[in-house]
Amino acid sequence: FVDMVICLLGIDECFLSLHFIIEGCINGGDKRMMPDIHQEGEAQTSQWQPEQKAPVILLENVSKTYGKIHALSGITLALSGGVTGILGLNGAGKSTLFKILMGKLKPSSGQVRLFGTNPWKNPAPYSRVGFVPEGEKMHDWMTAHDFISTFARLNGLTRDQAKQEADRVLDFVGLLDVAHKQIGRFSKGMRQRTKIAHALVNDPDLIILDEPLQGCDPLARTTIMNVIRELGRMGRTVIVSSHILTEIERITEQIVILHHGRLLALGNLHAIREKMDSIPHRIDIGCDTPKDLAKSVIDIESVHGISFQNPEKLTVQTRNLGHFHSKLPGTIVDGGHRVVSIDNPDDDLASILGYLTGGGGI
Repeated sequence: FVDMVICLLGIDECFLSLHFIIEGCINGGDKRMMPDIHQEGEAQTSQWQPEQKAPVILLENVSKTYGKIHALSGITLALSGGVTGILGLNGAGKSTLFKILMGKLKPSSGQVRLFGTNPWKNPAPYSRVGFVPEGEKMHDWMTAHDFISTFARLNGLTRDQAKQEADRVLDFVGLLDVAHKQIGRFSKGMRQRTKIAHALVNDPDLIILDEPLQGCDPLARTTIMNVIRELGRMGRTVIVSSHILTEIERITEQIVILHHGRLLALGNLHAIREKMDSIPHRIDIGCDTPKDLAKSVIDIESVHGISFQNPEKLTVQTRNLGHFHSKLPGTIVDGGHRVVSIDNPDDDLASILGYLTGGGGI
């Protein structure tokens, strides 16, 4: 610890830092590090091992309230292995859920288990968890390698081991070639990948990512998505949140949908979409001659309405989205139509929420 203080602060400042550390110990220590007097039951003191058959994450009727505000209400959930997307509009409770999983917030009621262990009795499971928060407080003056190796040292690695681990995780996220560049000179996507790398230095079995794609350009999004998918293929349990359906859809089919703090849906995204096929959908088709295209698509049996939004756009209504999309390419080719865009305005998170809450799809 002492040589880390010297490394980070420099020899001229280390004695001042050590003075405060020693003084804090003599006077009772940092109050922020005092034991939690609300700890549930007796502490578990034996060497911790995860329960072999227990889910990696288990929530049983978990709620979090702030006075009359219900941030989470009765969440029951079990997850193990692969990538799961946590979907919800802003304010749905995604970040609150993650803070509870990470022990930053205590649930108002219900039980939380990580690897079969109650982390409020024994924090040992967090040694197998990597967390990437939505916000960032990074040291712009440090290089990516220094930043990662510092966290590796805090996880108990030696200096040489920390350097090797920093090389490994930076290579995994595609930043090894800029490992010795200052973080302050990184783009948003590179900073996000640095955050992911720092969460992997303890080789975790559970990785929690809160809005990791927010603010990234398309190339950075693709790179980060590839990293997340690879973690899932490696057998890790990866939880990633977003309020954008297409982002999650490109990463995984397994989703959890939160709405106003409640668990609205859990399962396969495609199965939910199939259920939505029976409700009205709009398809906007950009083309040079929408009236000519309308004459061709009107013969598709799943079409039940056509309208013209502007001189270069045809809007089709259908109750069988899958059938219409299977017939549309052939109709376009056979008719010799020039189509420049196809958009499903009802195929988004808001529409799914509307369907699941009984609000309809349009």
